[in-house]
Amino acid sequence: MIDKKKHIYPISSGLRTYLIKYGREVDIPVHYKELLRFMSSISLYDSRGNDTLWETVFFNEQDRADIHYNLRKIYAILKAEGDMSVMQHLYVDRVDLCTYGNTKPFRVRIVNRINDNFDYFYVKTADASRVYGLELEHLLSPNRISYLVYQDTLIEEHIAGIPGEQFMRTHIRDPLLNPIRISKEFVKFNERCFVRLLGDMHSSNFVVDVTPDFEEVHYRIRAIDFDQQSYEGRKTIYLPQYYKQNNTLIQLGIKHITPESMAQYQREERALIAFRLKTSTMEIEDILHSMEGDTIAPPENVESLKEDLAKHYKTSVFMDCKNMGEILRHSLRQVLHK
Repeated sequence: MIDKKKHIYPISSGLRTYLIKYGREVDIPVHYKELLRFMSSISLYDSRGNDTLWETVFFNEQDRADIHYNLRKIYAILKAEGDMSVMQHLYVDRVDLCTYGNTKPFRVRIVNRINDNFDYFYVKTADASRVYGLELEHLLSPNRISYLVYQDTLIEEHIAGIPGEQFMRTHIRDPLLNPIRISKEFVKFNERCFVRLLGDMHSSNFVVDVTPDFEEVHYRIRAIDFDQQSYEGRKTIYLPQYYKQNNTLIQLGIKHITPESMAQYQREERALIAFRLKTSTMEIEDILHSMEGDTIAPPENVESLKEDLAKHYKTSVFMDCKNMGEILRHSLRQVLHK
Protein backbone atom coordinates (compact mmCIF):
# COMPACT_ATOMS: atom_id res chain seq x y z
CA MET A 1 0.00 0.00 0.00
CA ILE A 2 3.00 2.30 0.48
CA ASP A 3 4.56 3.09 -2.86
CA LYS A 4 8.06 4.27 -1.97
CA LYS A 5 10.51 4.68 0.86
CA LYS A 6 9.76 7.42 3.34
CA HIS A 7 11.96 10.50 3.45
CA ILE A 8 14.00 10.88 6.65
CA TYR A 9 13.37 14.17 8.45
CA PRO A 10 15.98 15.66 10.83
CA ILE A 11 15.21 16.62 14.43
CA SER A 12 13.99 20.22 14.39
CA SER A 13 14.81 22.82 17.03
CA GLY A 14 11.24 22.65 18.33
CA LEU A 15 11.34 18.88 18.74
CA ARG A 16 14.80 19.14 20.31
CA THR A 17 13.40 21.58 22.87
CA TYR A 18 10.63 19.10 23.70
CA LEU A 19 13.10 16.22 24.10
CA ILE A 20 15.31 18.25 26.43
CA LYS A 21 12.34 19.43 28.51
CA TYR A 22 11.05 15.90 29.11
CA GLY A 23 14.41 14.19 29.62
CA ARG A 24 14.62 12.35 26.30
CA GLU A 25 17.74 14.17 25.09
CA VAL A 26 20.70 12.56 26.88
CA ASP A 27 24.40 12.68 26.04
CA ILE A 28 25.46 9.16 25.04
CA PRO A 29 29.01 7.81 24.67
CA VAL A 30 28.73 6.28 21.18
CA HIS A 31 26.78 7.46 18.13
CA TYR A 32 25.24 5.72 15.13
CA LYS A 33 27.98 6.83 12.73
CA GLU A 34 30.67 5.29 14.93
CA LEU A 35 29.07 1.86 14.58
CA LEU A 36 29.44 2.15 10.80
CA ARG A 37 33.19 1.67 11.27
CA PHE A 38 32.81 -2.12 11.40
CA MET A 39 35.43 -4.11 9.48
CA SER A 40 33.39 -7.12 8.34
CA SER A 41 30.03 -8.85 8.70
CA ILE A 42 28.37 -12.25 8.31
CA SER A 43 24.74 -13.19 7.67
CA LEU A 44 22.70 -13.97 10.79
CA TYR A 45 20.52 -17.10 10.68
CA ASP A 46 17.73 -18.06 13.07
CA SER A 47 17.49 -21.34 14.98
CA ARG A 48 15.90 -23.03 11.93
CA GLY A 49 18.64 -21.95 9.57
CA ASN A 50 16.65 -19.20 7.87
CA ASP A 51 18.39 -15.98 6.84
CA THR A 52 17.08 -13.20 9.08
CA LEU A 53 18.34 -10.49 6.67
CA TRP A 54 20.36 -9.10 9.58
CA GLU A 55 24.16 -9.19 9.55
CA THR A 56 26.40 -9.55 12.60
CA VAL A 57 29.15 -6.94 12.36
CA PHE A 58 32.71 -7.07 13.68
CA PHE A 59 35.00 -4.22 14.72
CA ASN A 60 38.77 -4.21 14.75
CA GLU A 61 40.40 -4.98 18.08
CA GLN A 62 41.33 -1.38 18.73
CA ASP A 63 37.73 -0.16 18.41
CA ARG A 64 35.85 -3.18 19.75
CA ALA A 65 36.67 -2.83 23.47
CA ASP A 66 35.74 0.87 23.54
CA ILE A 67 32.56 0.42 21.48
CA HIS A 68 31.36 -2.53 23.57
CA TYR A 69 32.07 -0.67 26.82
CA ASN A 70 30.17 2.39 25.62
CA LEU A 71 27.24 0.27 24.42
CA ARG A 72 27.02 -1.16 27.94
CA LYS A 73 26.95 2.39 29.29
CA ILE A 74 24.09 3.25 26.94
CA TYR A 75 22.16 0.23 28.19
CA ALA A 76 22.67 1.42 31.78
CA ILE A 77 21.40 4.90 30.84
CA LEU A 78 18.37 3.43 29.04
CA LYS A 79 17.42 0.92 31.72
CA ALA A 80 18.80 2.20 35.02
CA GLU A 81 18.97 5.98 34.68
CA GLY A 82 22.74 5.78 34.28
CA ASP A 83 23.45 3.57 37.32
CA MET A 84 26.68 2.01 36.07
CA SER A 85 26.67 -0.67 38.79
CA VAL A 86 24.30 -2.70 36.59
CA MET A 87 27.10 -3.04 34.03
CA GLN A 88 29.21 -5.28 36.24
CA HIS A 89 27.83 -8.57 34.94
CA LEU A 90 26.80 -7.46 31.46
CA TYR A 91 28.61 -7.95 28.19
CA VAL A 92 27.86 -7.23 24.53
CA ASP A 93 27.26 -10.55 22.84
CA ARG A 94 26.50 -9.28 19.32
CA VAL A 95 25.96 -6.18 17.24
CA ASP A 96 23.69 -6.76 14.24
CA LEU A 97 22.90 -4.51 11.28
CA CYS A 98 19.53 -4.60 9.50
CA THR A 99 20.35 -4.53 5.80
CA TYR A 100 16.78 -4.03 4.55
CA GLY A 101 15.47 -1.36 6.94
CA ASN A 102 14.77 2.18 5.84
CA THR A 103 17.31 3.59 8.30
CA LYS A 104 19.60 0.52 8.57
CA PRO A 105 19.43 0.19 12.37
CA PHE A 106 21.90 -1.61 14.61
CA ARG A 107 20.61 -4.09 17.18
CA VAL A 108 22.75 -4.72 20.27
CA ARG A 109 22.39 -7.95 22.23
CA ILE A 110 23.30 -7.54 25.92
CA VAL A 111 23.84 -10.66 28.06
CA ASN A 112 24.06 -11.16 31.83
CA ARG A 113 26.98 -13.54 32.33
CA ILE A 114 25.58 -14.79 35.68
CA ASN A 115 22.33 -16.26 34.34
CA ASP A 116 22.67 -15.89 30.54
CA ASN A 117 19.57 -13.69 30.46
CA PHE A 118 19.67 -11.33 27.49
CA ASP A 119 18.07 -8.17 26.20
CA TYR A 120 18.34 -5.96 23.12
CA PHE A 121 18.36 -2.31 22.25
CA TYR A 122 18.63 -0.46 18.94
CA VAL A 123 20.89 2.31 17.67
CA LYS A 124 19.40 4.25 14.75
CA THR A 125 19.64 7.45 12.78
CA ALA A 126 17.29 9.91 14.47
CA ASP A 127 14.24 10.50 12.24
CA ALA A 128 11.73 13.12 13.42
CA SER A 129 8.73 11.04 12.28
CA ARG A 130 9.91 8.08 14.32
CA VAL A 131 10.60 10.20 17.40
CA TYR A 132 7.11 11.72 17.22
CA GLY A 133 5.72 8.20 16.82
CA LEU A 134 7.59 6.90 19.86
CA GLU A 135 6.47 9.81 22.03
CA LEU A 136 2.83 9.55 20.94
CA GLU A 137 2.92 5.82 21.63
CA HIS A 138 4.21 6.58 25.11
CA LEU A 139 1.50 9.17 25.75
CA LEU A 140 -1.58 7.74 24.04
CA SER A 141 -1.27 3.94 24.16
CA PRO A 142 -1.35 1.52 27.13
CA ASN A 143 2.40 1.03 26.65
CA ARG A 144 5.35 2.92 28.12
CA ILE A 145 8.30 3.47 25.77
CA SER A 146 11.96 3.98 26.68
CA TYR A 147 14.06 5.83 24.13
CA LEU A 148 16.83 8.42 24.05
CA VAL A 149 18.00 10.94 21.48
CA TYR A 150 21.33 12.67 21.18
CA GLN A 151 22.18 14.82 18.16
CA ASP A 152 21.53 12.54 15.15
CA THR A 153 21.36 9.24 17.07
CA LEU A 154 18.26 7.48 18.41
CA ILE A 155 18.42 4.73 21.06
CA GLU A 156 15.34 2.51 21.41
CA GLU A 157 14.48 -0.26 23.81
CA HIS A 158 13.46 -3.65 22.46
CA ILE A 159 9.70 -4.27 22.48
CA ALA A 160 9.14 -7.90 23.39
CA GLY A 161 6.40 -10.02 21.85
CA ILE A 162 5.61 -12.55 19.16
CA PRO A 163 6.02 -10.97 15.70
CA GLY A 164 2.61 -10.52 14.08
CA GLU A 165 3.31 -12.72 11.06
CA GLN A 166 4.69 -15.48 13.32
CA PHE A 167 1.67 -15.29 15.62
CA MET A 168 -0.71 -15.69 12.68
CA ARG A 169 1.33 -18.54 11.26
CA THR A 170 1.94 -20.62 14.40
CA HIS A 171 -0.50 -19.57 17.14
CA ILE A 172 -3.79 -18.92 15.41
CA ARG A 173 -4.80 -22.61 15.55
CA ASP A 174 -3.68 -23.09 19.13
CA PRO A 175 -6.59 -24.75 21.02
CA LEU A 176 -5.91 -22.39 23.94
CA LEU A 177 -6.30 -19.31 21.74
CA ASN A 178 -9.19 -17.07 22.75
CA PRO A 179 -10.41 -15.78 19.36
CA ILE A 180 -12.75 -13.17 20.85
CA ARG A 181 -10.03 -11.62 23.01
CA ILE A 182 -7.45 -11.40 20.21
CA SER A 183 -10.09 -10.05 17.81
CA LYS A 184 -11.12 -7.42 20.36
CA GLU A 185 -7.47 -6.38 20.76
CA PHE A 186 -7.02 -6.05 17.00
CA VAL A 187 -10.09 -3.78 16.80
CA LYS A 188 -8.70 -1.60 19.59
CA PHE A 189 -5.24 -1.54 18.01
CA ASN A 190 -6.81 -0.57 14.67
CA GLU A 191 -8.69 2.30 16.33
CA ARG A 192 -5.63 3.47 18.26
CA CYS A 193 -3.48 3.64 15.12
CA PHE A 194 -6.14 5.57 13.22
CA VAL A 195 -6.79 8.16 15.94
CA ARG A 196 -3.11 8.98 16.44
CA LEU A 197 -2.27 8.55 12.71
CA LEU A 198 0.34 5.79 12.93
CA GLY A 199 0.65 4.14 9.53
CA ASP A 200 2.06 0.95 7.99
CA MET A 201 0.89 -1.39 10.72
CA HIS A 202 1.06 -4.64 8.78
CA SER A 203 2.06 -7.87 10.51
CA SER A 204 5.82 -7.24 10.27
CA ASN A 205 5.51 -3.98 12.20
CA PHE A 206 3.71 -5.15 15.33
CA VAL A 207 4.10 -7.86 17.95
CA VAL A 208 1.56 -9.74 20.06
CA ASP A 209 2.25 -9.74 23.79
CA VAL A 210 0.62 -12.85 25.31
CA THR A 211 0.03 -12.87 29.08
CA PRO A 212 -1.47 -15.98 30.74
CA ASP A 213 -3.85 -15.23 33.60
CA PHE A 214 -5.30 -17.62 36.18
CA GLU A 215 -8.42 -18.13 34.06
CA GLU A 216 -7.72 -16.69 30.63
CA VAL A 217 -5.01 -15.47 28.27
CA HIS A 218 -4.67 -11.74 27.64
CA TYR A 219 -3.35 -10.24 24.41
CA ARG A 220 -1.90 -6.86 23.60
CA ILE A 221 -0.82 -5.82 20.12
CA ARG A 222 2.13 -3.42 20.21
CA ALA A 223 3.56 -1.37 17.37
CA ILE A 224 7.32 -1.76 16.92
CA ASP A 225 7.89 0.51 13.91
CA PHE A 226 7.08 4.21 14.10
CA ASP A 227 8.58 5.55 10.86
CA GLN A 228 5.14 6.20 9.37
CA GLN A 229 3.84 8.54 12.05
CA SER A 230 1.67 11.19 10.32
CA TYR A 231 3.45 10.80 6.99
CA GLU A 232 1.24 9.15 4.36
CA GLY A 233 -1.60 10.92 2.58
CA ARG A 234 -4.24 8.21 2.50
CA LYS A 235 -6.60 7.38 5.33
CA THR A 236 -6.35 3.64 4.71
CA ILE A 237 -2.61 3.64 5.49
CA TYR A 238 -3.49 4.36 9.12
CA LEU A 239 -5.95 1.47 9.43
CA PRO A 240 -4.36 -1.99 9.98
CA GLN A 241 -7.64 -3.57 8.83
CA TYR A 242 -6.75 -2.72 5.21
CA TYR A 243 -3.44 -4.63 5.07
CA LYS A 244 -3.65 -8.03 3.42
CA GLN A 245 -0.82 -9.25 5.69
CA ASN A 246 -3.31 -8.93 8.59
CA ASN A 247 -6.06 -10.94 6.89
CA THR A 248 -5.86 -13.85 9.33
CA LEU A 249 -6.72 -11.61 12.28
CA ILE A 250 -9.30 -9.73 10.23
CA GLN A 251 -11.09 -12.95 9.24
CA LEU A 252 -10.97 -14.15 12.84
CA GLY A 253 -12.73 -10.97 13.92
CA ILE A 254 -15.39 -11.27 11.21
CA LYS A 255 -16.10 -14.81 12.43
CA HIS A 256 -16.14 -14.23 16.17
CA ILE A 257 -17.37 -10.67 16.92
CA THR A 258 -20.51 -8.86 15.83
CA PRO A 259 -20.65 -5.35 14.34
CA GLU A 260 -22.27 -4.20 17.58
CA SER A 261 -19.39 -5.59 19.64
CA MET A 262 -16.85 -4.03 17.30
CA ALA A 263 -18.49 -0.61 17.69
CA GLN A 264 -18.41 -1.05 21.47
CA TYR A 265 -14.66 -1.88 21.41
CA GLN A 266 -13.99 1.17 19.24
CA ARG A 267 -15.85 3.38 21.71
CA GLU A 268 -13.92 1.84 24.60
CA GLU A 269 -10.58 2.58 22.95
CA ARG A 270 -11.54 6.15 22.10
CA ALA A 271 -12.63 6.69 25.70
CA LEU A 272 -9.25 5.43 26.92
CA ILE A 273 -7.41 7.73 24.51
CA ALA A 274 -9.56 10.65 25.70
CA PHE A 275 -8.60 9.83 29.29
CA ARG A 276 -4.89 9.79 28.40
CA LEU A 277 -5.27 13.12 26.61
CA LYS A 278 -6.74 14.65 29.75
CA THR A 279 -4.10 13.22 32.09
CA SER A 280 -1.11 14.24 29.91
CA THR A 281 -2.37 17.65 28.82
CA MET A 282 0.95 19.49 29.04
CA GLU A 283 2.96 16.83 27.18
CA ILE A 284 0.32 16.46 24.46
CA GLU A 285 0.09 20.22 23.96
CA ASP A 286 3.88 20.52 23.75
CA ILE A 287 4.33 17.65 21.28
CA LEU A 288 1.50 18.95 19.07
CA HIS A 289 2.95 22.46 19.17
CA SER A 290 6.28 21.02 18.02
CA MET A 291 4.64 19.03 15.21
CA GLU A 292 2.71 22.08 14.01
CA GLY A 293 5.96 23.94 13.54
CA ASP A 294 7.66 21.00 11.83
CA THR A 295 7.74 19.42 8.38
CA ILE A 296 7.34 15.64 8.56
CA ALA A 297 5.46 14.92 5.33
CA PRO A 298 5.33 16.21 1.74
CA PRO A 299 2.68 18.92 1.07
CA GLU A 300 0.72 16.61 -1.24
CA ASN A 301 0.35 14.06 1.59
CA VAL A 302 -0.98 16.76 3.90
CA GLU A 303 -3.54 17.87 1.30
CA SER A 304 -4.67 14.32 0.57
CA LEU A 305 -5.00 13.23 4.19
CA LYS A 306 -6.96 16.27 5.33
CA GLU A 307 -9.46 15.67 2.51
CA ASP A 308 -9.81 12.00 3.48
CA LEU A 309 -10.37 12.81 7.16
CA ALA A 310 -12.80 15.64 6.38
CA LYS A 311 -14.93 13.12 4.47
CA HIS A 312 -14.53 10.44 7.15
CA TYR A 313 -15.55 12.65 10.08
CA LYS A 314 -17.97 14.74 8.00
CA THR A 315 -16.43 18.01 9.15
CA SER A 316 -14.64 20.78 7.30
CA VAL A 317 -12.25 21.62 10.18
CA PHE A 318 -9.54 19.48 8.61
CA MET A 319 -9.57 21.53 5.40
CA ASP A 320 -7.89 24.49 7.12
CA CYS A 321 -4.93 22.37 8.30
CA LYS A 322 -1.52 23.36 6.92
CA ASN A 323 0.58 20.48 8.24
CA MET A 324 0.42 17.03 9.84
CA GLY A 325 0.58 18.46 13.36
CA GLU A 326 -2.64 20.39 12.82
CA ILE A 327 -4.30 17.33 11.27
CA LEU A 328 -3.33 15.19 14.27
CA ARG A 329 -4.63 17.84 16.68
CA HIS A 330 -8.06 17.74 14.99
CA SER A 331 -8.01 13.94 14.88
CA LEU A 332 -7.49 13.84 18.66
CA ARG A 333 -10.22 16.46 19.15
CA GLN A 334 -12.70 14.11 17.48
CA VAL A 335 -12.08 11.71 20.36
CA LEU A 336 -12.69 14.40 22.97
CA HIS A 337 -15.84 15.69 21.22
CA LYS A 338 -17.39 12.24 21.22
